[in-house]
Parts: sequence; structure tokens; C-alpha cells
Amino acid sequence: MSGHSKWATTKRHKEVIDSKRGKLFSLIGKELTIAARLGGSDPDFNARLRNLILKAKAANMPADNIKKAIQKGTGEVPGCTIDELLYEAYIAGGVGIVVEVTTDNKNRAASEVRSTLTKCGGNLATPGALMFNFQRLGQIFVPKSTIDEGKLMDIALGAGADDLKTDEEECYEILCPVSEFYNLENVLAEAKVEVQSAELAYVPSNVVEITDQDVADKIVRVMDKLEDLDDVKNVFANFEFSDTIRVV
Repeated sequence: MSGHSKWATTKRHKEVIDSKRGKLFSLIGKELTIAARLGGSDPDFNARLRNLILKAKAANMPADNIKKAIQKGTGEVPGCTIDELLYEAYIAGGVGIVVEVTTDNKNRAASEVRSTLTKCGGNLATPGALMFNFQRLGQIFVPKSTIDEGKLMDIALGAGADDLKTDEEECYEILCPVSEFYNLENVLAEAKVEVQSAELAYVPSNVVEITDQDVADKIVRVMDKLEDLDDVKNVFANFEFSDTIRVV
């Protein structure tokens, strides 16, 4: 998300609202199922699962829900198959986006994503057409008010981070290889560093600068609509807003 910090801030605010609607529980539950299916049910030997359990508890997800989601992944409890999907698309201003989906119904997910894009003036791209614009990285945001930059840099770089960015007004942005992400999360937790958000992200390697307010409004609208879909986990985009743009 380097460059478009206003959207990053808006997105994290939306995540709080989504948690009240129950969408957060649904998304975490699906991720728990996938993590258990791929790496087993023992969090001591499954870093992805271990960190998702911590995330679920931090969100006050009921213990029974966590247990059931894990058991679905291991086959102990019958349940539908959860798939992880990616859709690439073009939206207003020539911006490219990657839509990350976790779903128990691929046809429904594809239909909803396509319909939302069409209504908002976007269109799906051929798989792989936009991936050269993005890097798959661990991305962690830490509030600047909670820790000194030098201290955080020492902790993060020592735990495998590649970079610590200070562009965003309210947060530091830590970037790391996917292979170091779960270890870095654990190191930050052990150091009692407050983390505002942490995820495996598609971070843009180059961005389109948006200077037109009308185009900016269209971008925010389509990203809002996509993120409101139950199956959509994340939307990543290669744009930045100029200082003249107002994000509501």
C-alpha cells in the first residue's frame, strides 16, 4: 500500500465496522479452516494457524467457533470446502487491482466480483495480466504513537523485515518476505509492540498517481463495494492519491 496511505487508513477503519457486522468472524473462520487443512491442527507446528488463532481471540471470536473452523479443515467436522481465489481487474484511472477471496462457492464469488466491477465501471483482466505490478509481501502497520522509530527498526530488521516505511502519517509500515511474516508477527508480539494490522499483501511495485477527484471517488466506490462482499478478504491496488484528493 505504499503511497496511498489515505486509503490504508480508511480500509483499517472499515475493518472495525466489518467486525461489528460479523464479517470479520466469517473471514477468520475461513482462514482457520484453510490453515488447518494445509498445515494441520497443532498451532505449535503450524505458524499460520497459530497467528490466526491469536487474531481470532483478539477479535473476541468465540472459542467454539475457532475450534469448529479448525475441525472443518482437518475433516473432523463435515463442512464445505473453502477455496482461496485471486481476481485481477482494471478500474477507473487505469488502476489495477487484485481481489483476494476466500469462499465456499467459487461460482457465487466470481459472479459477485464480476457484477460489482461492471456496475462500477471496472472489468476483469486475464489472470496474470497485472501481477507484474505487485509483490507478495508481509505487511504490518504499527501506530507511530506507540513506539520509537529506531527501536521498532531494530526489532523488525532483526526479525527478518526488509524495510520500515514512515510515509504514512499515523503508522509505520513494515515489509518482509512471506517466509518471515509469521516469525516477525511473533517477535513483535513478544516485544509487546502494538500492531494495528498485519497481513500477507500484494504490495504495488509501481503506482498510478490520481489527481482527479471524480476518478478518486470512483476508485473508492468500487473498492468499498468489493470489500463489502462476504467472500472478499482484501483488495489491493496500484495507485496513490495526490495531496489534493479528499477521501471520505
